[in-house]
This record gives sequence, structure tokens and C-alpha cells, in this order.
Amino acid sequence: MHKLHLLPIALIAAVVSLTGCSKSSEPASQASAEAEPLRLVVPAGQYKNDPYHSSLNFSVTHIGLSNYVMRFTDFEVSADIQPDNLAASSLRVEIDPSSIATDYDGDYVATHKQSPYKSWEEDLSQSPKFLNVQEHPQITYQSTSITPTGDGKLKIDGKLTLLGQTHPVTLTAELVGQVAQHPFFGFGALGFSVSGTFERSKFGMTHLTNPPLISDTVTVLFEGELHQVVEKPAS
Repeated sequence: MHKLHLLPIALIAAVVSLTGCSKSSEPASQASAEAEPLRLVVPAGQYKNDPYHSSLNFSVTHIGLSNYVMRFTDFEVSADIQPDNLAASSLRVEIDPSSIATDYDGDYVATHKQSPYKSWEEDLSQSPKFLNVQEHPQITYQSTSITPTGDGKLKIDGKLTLLGQTHPVTLTAELVGQVAQHPFFGFGALGFSVSGTFERSKFGMTHLTNPPLISDTVTVLFEGELHQVVEKPAS
């Protein structure tokens, strides 16, 4: 009788033990899958962003209430991609600051009567308090190292030149998709989502940071495709 009473207990313990093993092994397999390093199948070589399928946005916090998003419409991303040695790859971004777009459709002139500008785009691009394009007609970012992080992403360390000053900025790149041959054009193509932050005050842009009506921290987001640069056959 004593042994019969113990049998159900032993069965329950065995089921619990098996269930526990099954649950504990699942996260381990998921973790190993997530930890796989990034592997590229595209050909090595020079790549540039497809301007028709790329966007470069940035945002700041507006009076502590919202993330106000703006974008640049004229920029170029150039990359030297080495799939077999990602650390040997490099990246360069060139931006025309006069191409800033805010989509602000309010009456800027009526609400900014003391301003010499006719729109928010003119104010942000031309004012010495902001991007000051007359003296600094280009914004650039040049990578100094690209490091696979082991989770399928890339850490990009580089130098951002803004308003005549250069400071380090780190970005994170996540692969969205890739093909060895573009379905329409035949060359290598891949898409990335790239994000990062920096403090604008480090570059001398402190307007509206004290009191903090506009945040010091700027968040950058690139979404887009990079296409392999191939030589056109001689005609």
C-alpha cells in the first residue's frame, strides 16, 4: 500500500521534470539563434543608397511633450562592403543641410514676425542658431570602425562633422534584407535600418536648450536600400 501511494507522486515528479527540461531548452535554442553573427551574401564592392527607397530622419523632443520629426531630402550614403570581413567595410554620409523638410503647414510668417525667414525650413537651415548653411554647406559622417556585435547587428563608430566641428558618434545598423542579385537590375542590394543619437550642444548648437524647449539629444534614423555600384558597359 505504501508503494502504491508513492507511485502517483513519482509520476507527477517525472512529468514536472520533463516539462521543466522542455521549457528551459527552448530559450537556449532561441538565444543561440539570436546570437548568430550577421552574414552577407551580396558581392563585395562599392554601394550607394537608392534615393527613391531611402529616408534620413532626425528628431528632437519638443517642450518635453513629443518627438518632433524632420528629414533631409538631399543626402548620399556610400559604403565599401566586404562581406567576408565586415570589419574592413566603411561608410560615408554626405548631407545637404539646406534640404531640411519639416512638413510644417502653419503660417510661419504670422507667428514669427521678428524672423527674417519665410518658413521653418529657411529658419532651420539658414539661421546661425541652427544649421547655418551659408558657412557650413555640408554635414558629413565618416565611419572609423564597423564591428559585428554577434546579435545580427553592426556597431558603427564614426565622426560626425556638423557646424564645422567633428565629434565621435556611434550608430547601430540592423539588416532588413539582402539579395545577391536585385530582382529588377541584377546587382547586389541590401537594406539597413540605422539609428543613433548625439548631443547638438557638442557642436555648438545650444539654441532653446536652456530652458529645454528643444532637447539637446538628437535621434537619427536611416531607412533604406544600398545598391551595388556597377560600371555601365561602354556604348
